[in-house]
Amino acid sequence: ATPPPVTIDNPLQIPDLSRVVPPATTREGLSNTLQIFIIMTVLTLAPAILVMTTSFTRIMIVLALLRQAIGTQQLPPSQILVGLSLFLTFLVMAPTYEKIHREAIRPWLDNAPGMTQAGALEIANGHMRDFMFAQIESVRNEEDIFLFLEYARKEPIPVDQKITRADVPTLVLIPAFILSELKTSFIIGFRIYLPFLVIDMVVATVLISMGMMMLPPVLVSLPFKLLLFVLADGWHLVVASLLSGFA
Repeated sequence: ATPPPVTIDNPLQIPDLSRVVPPATTREGLSNTLQIFIIMTVLTLAPAILVMTTSFTRIMIVLALLRQAIGTQQLPPSQILVGLSLFLTFLVMAPTYEKIHREAIRPWLDNAPGMTQAGALEIANGHMRDFMFAQIESVRNEEDIFLFLEYARKEPIPVDQKITRADVPTLVLIPAFILSELKTSFIIGFRIYLPFLVIDMVVATVLISMGMMMLPPVLVSLPFKLLLFVLADGWHLVVASLLSGFA
């Protein structure tokens, strides 16, 4: 005897989508489904892609180190630093994004002859690679590329072997770019720290010589650091230095 059908109580009245959305039974339907899945995945990873392949990493780290160097732990708030970093990133990446929109996205949306989705992605990937290569070469961190390239090939690269951009896959370029940005941002942060460190040392020496051991030096040096930063127009100098570094 066949068992009775199992009924499931559905007090929330959840609709059965299998009756609304038919299963993909053809090659075209399966291809469209996979394309939608890939697009949703890219949109989900968009914040990580923005952080990994753009100027956001360097800008955010430098601004965070600047806040620590001044000594204001919560000012400016993290939301303001992230927002400023995002808008500066959009400004720096605008020429690259314009090229991608003009040469990849717009022809693909207009159904240009010979332009496919794979071709548009390849063109966009090429412009992003050019940006990352340009930043690595501008700060002379090519050794980062060789580091990851040797690991990917599982063999050392001879000194006399010439490596071109085409020989470096994107999977190797992205971590090399991130490592280069980390090194560059920490170097900039060290230079920003120096004048504030001098003020802390001078204030601490004066307080010790006056016998004021119980007074925290940070409490006294903070107004002087703020005064120095305002008189030197520090925000303008830091932002201008960041933007010129990506020129």
